Amino acid sequence: MALAPSKDTATAKGSASTRDASPARPPSRTPSRGFWSSTIGKKTVMAVSGLIMLAYLVAHVAGNLKVFFGPEEFNGYAHWLRVMGAPVLHHEWGLWIARIALLAAVGAHAVSAYQLSRRDIRARPTRYARKRKGSSYATRTMRWGGIILGLFIVWHILDLTTGTVHPGGFEEGKPYQNVIDTFSTWYGNTIYIVAMLAVGLHVRHGFWSAAQTLGVGNARRERVLRLLANGLALVLTAGFIAVPVGVMTGVVN
Repeated sequence: MALAPSKDTATAKGSASTRDASPARPPSRTPSRGFWSSTIGKKTVMAVSGLIMLAYLVAHVAGNLKVFFGPEEFNGYAHWLRVMGAPVLHHEWGLWIARIALLAAVGAHAVSAYQLSRRDIRARPTRYARKRKGSSYATRTMRWGGIILGLFIVWHILDLTTGTVHPGGFEEGKPYQNVIDTFSTWYGNTIYIVAMLAVGLHVRHGFWSAAQTLGVGNARRERVLRLLANGLALVLTAGFIAVPVGVMTGVVN
């Protein structure tokens, strides 16, 4: 005759079955990983990296405009960029630190933008029956503007930093003459001007969007923020385009 299981044995088996049947706990995520995985995290990274690049653009256009003061002033400015931080760090380390920081900002901006774009496409597999004109225009502008700027950065480095694609013979230590060589060609002017127009459109929408993401914007400040975004975009675009126009018109020679 079979013996019935004891109460303690049945209880133990029941507890084991309950443990086995319980769902596995999801793997814990670190705060930094969770922040980066979230949509708001990626938008915040885009906003902060975008503001870093905006600060660089403001400094860069101010330096570029020194070309109108002659070769001595412009070449002196270029030399200062190379040796900044030399009293504290080794020669040219200051410039390389700035380059690495800027490259990190560009990389973080591009990666977060791409991942947000893919996430948006997955969430919306079918096109809207009626496109929202404002958001659709802004999205296309930022996306294509980002691609244009990415390609331009590569060309700009190969032209005026390494001299790989520079026309007329690249001269190390003579940035003033190198700038004139570049903007003495129709394709150098075309590439640069198209890219700077893309910069203006990118700044115009990106600055306002960054303010919203970081919680600075609200209904009361929206008008001021839009005016500031438009003003920044206009000043930067005009400042950058002034250099090739100056070469083409003979003001810079």
